[in-house]
Amino acid sequence: MKSKLTVTAFLLISVALIFSCAQPSATQDEVANTENVNWSNKVIYEVNIRQFTAEGTFAAFEDHIPRLKELGVDILWLMPIFSTGEKYIKATSNKFVEEIKNPEERAKYLGSYYSSKDYLAVNADYGTIEEFKALVQKIHDSDMFVILDIAANHTAWDHVWFETHPEYYTKIKKGTIPWNPEWMKEHPEFFNMLKETGYTYPIEEGETDWWDTAELNYKNEDLRSEMKNVLKFWIEECNIDGYRCDMAGKVPTDFWEDAISGMRKIKPLLMLSEWETPEHLVKAFDMNYTWTMMHTMEDIVKGHKDASYIDSVLENQNPTYQKDDIRMYFTTNHDENAWAGTVFERYGDGAKTFSTLCFTLNGMPLLHSGQEVGLNKRLRFFEKDTINWNDSGFSNFYKVLTKLKHNNEALWCGENAGDFIKVTTSNDKEIYSFVRQTDSDKIFVILNLSNKAQNVEMNSEFISGEFEEAFSLEKLKVEKHLMLGLQPWEYKVFVK
Repeated sequence: MKSKLTVTAFLLISVALIFSCAQPSATQDEVANTENVNWSNKVIYEVNIRQFTAEGTFAAFEDHIPRLKELGVDILWLMPIFSTGEKYIKATSNKFVEEIKNPEERAKYLGSYYSSKDYLAVNADYGTIEEFKALVQKIHDSDMFVILDIAANHTAWDHVWFETHPEYYTKIKKGTIPWNPEWMKEHPEFFNMLKETGYTYPIEEGETDWWDTAELNYKNEDLRSEMKNVLKFWIEECNIDGYRCDMAGKVPTDFWEDAISGMRKIKPLLMLSEWETPEHLVKAFDMNYTWTMMHTMEDIVKGHKDASYIDSVLENQNPTYQKDDIRMYFTTNHDENAWAGTVFERYGDGAKTFSTLCFTLNGMPLLHSGQEVGLNKRLRFFEKDTINWNDSGFSNFYKVLTKLKHNNEALWCGENAGDFIKVTTSNDKEIYSFVRQTDSDKIFVILNLSNKAQNVEMNSEFISGEFEEAFSLEKLKVEKHLMLGLQPWEYKVFVK
């Protein structure tokens, strides 16, 4: 198993690194704010710097930190902040910017966050590295953490390594054209370049269209060494608290194990793998994605699966994970919002219901930029598209959920997780109910995962006692028999 830090160890090291370097005159009260740090009861929030404010800068984002702290966010995951490529950059999923003749139209497209031109330089549109350091410091001063998003599997076609270390890149047999012949016809210049050079873009089962990136070659030991230096740089130079690793499963696991082991010698970290692979959590990462659960929730809404399938997902995954592993649950993120649709397109009136599920299962819940105010538009991926921060009545809903997560040990995750007990109901195909509990704490959750009103009877063996519902504050006393009425997509979280 990966090395885990106790709360005490985390305190000693994190105080030494964060406060001695950034705040040498910290008071005892300031130091005390870190005493209860652990990952078990944290909420993570994805930040899109480009779209977050009209300015799209580090400095402008700073103004939102107090609001996010009040919301109950603990960890800020910043989408890639590195300088982005300018060669073969995309205007749409299948069109290069270079193909747009109108200069004004062409200037609108800013490239993909995940097509990095230089891993050691910040995107000038966001600010300077000194402004980024100031942002990290303000996040730490607010008793929050910051992790950076990095795509270590590929770079932009004009990354500095293309000139200095072309051997860092994957090549296939010259004359070979990867995959889709229609794309070849539409983009002859690009595919002729591939044919002549042998370089390739990341390919997955012939479907990936990441033409704006070139694939790195992890068979090259010098590349591995250089990438380790990159990962250490942002920890040592800017005092970040970890990484979200894009397409982590496309990079060899043994690289991650070695690299992360070295990084942990610098300071305690939170490492998130964008992959649903238990092996990543053995010696490398702390947390990974729950893609299967997200797609299951979508299938329930579509009527392709019923609520009981959630049990199948949990039962299939439980034997493959260890107690200290952390799973990240979510209804949306930048990819889903941009390409699959908003939470309202994908979940309809069940958007809050499935968020409640994500916050109460045994894992760490994720919120995406704007989700807390009811963002109801797909953010354009390659263009500037500022979030509208008018609250649609969602902030108070998420404040209740983050407070539940922080204050109720039954809802914690990883090595401190409360037990999960499935509660049988009279209609398990449309109702999902469970208990999370510790010796001193109990949470009872019941969710109507249908668009029909329900009257539900349930086994009260595990839910006897007196409860208060977290959102409505209604009282509930459960003895031998329990029947509840639920409106379509209604959710209830009872706290004992």
